[in-house]
Amino acid sequence: MRIVPLIASASEIVHSLGLTPHQVGRSHECDYPDDIRSLPVCTAPAFPTEGTSAEIDRRVKEQVVNALSVYRVYEEVLDRLQPTHIITQTQCRVCAVSLQDVERALAGSVSSRPVLVALEPNALADIWDDIGHVAAACGVASTGDELIQTLQARVQHIATEAKQAAQRPKVACIEWHEPLMAAGNWVPELVELAGGENLFGKAGLHSPWMSWDQLVASDPDAIVSMPCGFDLARTRQEMYWLTERQQWSKLRAVKNGAIFLADGNQYFNRPGPRIVESLQILAEILHPEIFPPSLEGIAWEPWVS
Repeated sequence: MRIVPLIASASEIVHSLGLTPHQVGRSHECDYPDDIRSLPVCTAPAFPTEGTSAEIDRRVKEQVVNALSVYRVYEEVLDRLQPTHIITQTQCRVCAVSLQDVERALAGSVSSRPVLVALEPNALADIWDDIGHVAAACGVASTGDELIQTLQARVQHIATEAKQAAQRPKVACIEWHEPLMAAGNWVPELVELAGGENLFGKAGLHSPWMSWDQLVASDPDAIVSMPCGFDLARTRQEMYWLTERQQWSKLRAVKNGAIFLADGNQYFNRPGPRIVESLQILAEILHPEIFPPSLEGIAWEPWVS
């Protein structure tokens, strides 16, 4: 078996199923576990990913409006690797290499005729289903079932603990700074499970654009910034898109010191096994009286102006 995941979450699923020894390639975004970083890279972004939130947003929209892919697939690398399984996704053309990108590559020069496993994680239940799909395709269905049960038990434990909280703070999760976007898909579910009231974005639906006036009108108790593809350092650098706006200082969350940064790249934007850690992050942020800050400084941090 020769597996090539083309999305970061798929590499993590492969790892959790004990299949990393069979992984022979990766996407440019696959960076966990560390062992896979030395594997051949099979994809690249089709535009520069440096720059501000606004600049990246403009480049992505230019690609999409011209019916261009935002990623390149290296057909010659895939053909050389002779994969038996390629794992991609249909959930978002912007977040990762799409099914269409891979199908074009397979129609070109990949002679090994690999099994194509297409994941579609729109909500939390879909993540469990996708783990099962990868496990079944790779012949380890029972291992997949055990992994899913373990992850679900961990989620239930956190949710049960969070129910002990005396209050459910109103939470705004920000997935992009400029233009402003709220977190959707599985994030609203995570907020509710962590003992919060999610203000923007609906479970199972794509992340929605939002206006600054909407954020001000909602006046959340807590704001969690988790830009797609950004780590903590880059998120910190981009906070000026929020902090320099009028009325920022008047928000309840700002007055109460309840502004938090999270590593969206490694956690919230990856629909894989570490989605449980994403839930843990929110629980630590929203209810520190119940959850010790085990991931603070690693996966999240309070915003200090």
